[in-house]
Amino acid sequence: MSKFTYVEFRGDAGKMNGADFLRGVISSFPYAIHTVLTDNGMAFADLPKNRGRSPAMEAMFGGHIFDRVCKQHGIQHKLTRSYHPWTNGQAERMNRTVKEATVKAFHYPDLESLKAHVLALVSAYNFAKHLIAIRWKTPFQAICLAWTKTPEIFKLNPRHLIPGPNSYRQFANSG
Repeated sequence: MSKFTYVEFRGDAGKMNGADFLRGVISSFPYAIHTVLTDNGMAFADLPKNRGRSPAMEAMFGGHIFDRVCKQHGIQHKLTRSYHPWTNGQAERMNRTVKEATVKAFHYPDLESLKAHVLALVSAYNFAKHLIAIRWKTPFQAICLAWTKTPEIFKLNPRHLIPGPNSYRQFANSG
């Protein structure tokens, strides 16, 4: 819809962190999310060899924690085909953009400096970078335009997301 980017810093890519990340995305985006496309990593899905192996256990516990969060919020979870990383190209491209603008270009004295720079970069990307893919609008402008056309898909007025002097924490969930 908008190419709006959300970032969190996590110690590992485990199941609980994957589910918590999705909860952060859901609470940060002003519109309802209907579909999530992820790779087949442990944070998002059971190993292929274990999928569907124990339907009784899945029925009892609800399956993978990431899928339970999706179901709780009415989100369809789709997985990319195994060994087809180009399917997840937009996320990989954003990861590369962040790396090129931060760790590949600068040395940071500590983790907090890196986090601050990444958060500033993502904020600039979301609110100031005009992108060809969305007709030279910023991701935030694209969201606001969508809100004027189809307000029923939104949970809140996206203009409430405009960054201010105390809003950097909105993007800084350093769980």
